[in-house]
Amino acid sequence: MTPLTSKMTPLTTLSYGGTAAIVTGMGLIVAFDAGTTSKATLIASLLVVAIADNLADSLAIHVYQESEKLDSKRAFRATVANYVTRLLVAGSFVTLAAVVPARSLVPVILAWGMTLLCALTYLVAKSRGVAPGLEVVKHLAVAIAVIVVSRGIGGWILARVSR
Repeated sequence: MTPLTSKMTPLTTLSYGGTAAIVTGMGLIVAFDAGTTSKATLIASLLVVAIADNLADSLAIHVYQESEKLDSKRAFRATVANYVTRLLVAGSFVTLAAVVPARSLVPVILAWGMTLLCALTYLVAKSRGVAPGLEVVKHLAVAIAVIVVSRGIGGWILARVSR
């Protein structure tokens, strides 16, 4: 077993699934805002990511764990925990998209996503015994890069593709 699979903890699973869902949700919402997408399209897209993409990623993680010869039960539990984590985080973005007025959605989503990412990063840093401040800054920098690129893609598509 590699070090990655020999120390599978609930925090390991939560950190991977949670981080992916947080950053993807923020990026998707910002990209669609740039493209002035309808709320229905945004929510449908978030649900596709929450269900299909997260299931595909969870399957990929499961196959990887099996290839690393992780115990089948541990691999299955980690896969389910990853999927449920991602589904819950994505569900929080879907809920916000459904109830927050369109003009306020992006700032609310970004505040929510950054708060979740900071909290998760803090927990991971503490479990590793490192100072959380620098870790939070690094992770927020990556998330901001994803958000900026997503916004650019949304704007670029809006400018070049007719409805």
